[in-house]
Amino acid sequence: MPKMKTHRGAAKRFKLTATGKVKRSKAYASHILTSKERKRKRNLRHSALVNKSDQDRIKKLLPYG
Repeated sequence: MPKMKTHRGAAKRFKLTATGKVKRSKAYASHILTSKERKRKRNLRHSALVNKSDQDRIKKLLPYG
């Protein structure tokens, strides 16, 4: 059986935590930042967890974590 390939697009966007949850970065933080409030931009820096309903699909794309 050959090795499974990691989905490279998913590998750049998601990381697995030690407990097996999937971590992601927040959207809307890359451009047109002048119209966004300072507080909103600051909160967009923090990472978030992927919803449980999507977690299994993403884990299939990252077979080796």
